[in-house]
Amino acid sequence: MVEAMRQQPAPRSVVVGVDGSKAAIHAALWGLDEALSRDVPLRLLYAVDPGDAAQEPQRAAHKLAVGETATREAVTAIEATGKPVKIEVEIDQDRPVSALVRASRPAAMICVGAIGFHHFQPGRVGSTAAAVAASAHCPVGIIRAHESGHRPHHPGWIVVEADNSPNTGVLLEAAVDEARMRGAPLRIVTCWQSRVSDIRGSHGVADANRRVQAQLDRRLSRWTHHHPGLDVQSVALRGSVIDYLADNVHSVQLVVVGARDHRTVAELVGPSGSATLRHTNCSVLVVDQQHL
Repeated sequence: MVEAMRQQPAPRSVVVGVDGSKAAIHAALWGLDEALSRDVPLRLLYAVDPGDAAQEPQRAAHKLAVGETATREAVTAIEATGKPVKIEVEIDQDRPVSALVRASRPAAMICVGAIGFHHFQPGRVGSTAAAVAASAHCPVGIIRAHESGHRPHHPGWIVVEADNSPNTGVLLEAAVDEARMRGAPLRIVTCWQSRVSDIRGSHGVADANRRVQAQLDRRLSRWTHHHPGLDVQSVALRGSVIDYLADNVHSVQLVVVGARDHRTVAELVGPSGSATLRHTNCSVLVVDQQHL
């Protein structure tokens, strides 16, 4: 059932930013499973910049009609899955980032396309997604689904980085929830850096990887014991999560990252991450302790 909304929505829902793009449709379908797993509505949000109404009323009316078409197409795609979710629709008079950030306060999650129809501009790839991820009050899923991208025969991995930060436990739990819901294997990555003088040759790097991974396995042993049915593997590498994704990108469906890890978030949703993840189905989930 479709419920049109123009007032304050129900307190909890999974909110999807809809903008008429294929990326937004993919985000809606991804968010559908999130809503079902939480037993909450799926809310489709389309934003019309109010500046258009003040300066060009005819253009504003046209954008409103476009918004209605865009949300209707998203509803059609969701209903075609046959999954029993309650759908809410809102067309908001606000800028997209402001509307999504405001909607994130009571939301369980925000889902947006990695590249949307209205924010695809040279030098600003993923600009709306990056701005929402930086300011939202709930987890943000930045969904990438490339129709011609390579699709592995097995479910793509869920990847999360484990380090010594206080937020690691929250990220691990979020990654476990995603892996369970999507029937996917989990890869827990720990990255390390060193000066060139500290490592001598490939054997030195391999030995360091083994030492770091052994430390990671000891730290995770009690945690993995509580999730015996989950396919979990730990990985240690010299470099960054971006380096790991570059080598395994076609095997990964989602990478979970902490909102406070500003550098990694910026890399994943900025130009370098977009270049690495281009033509793939690797999405990004940005989570923080304050979100849960």
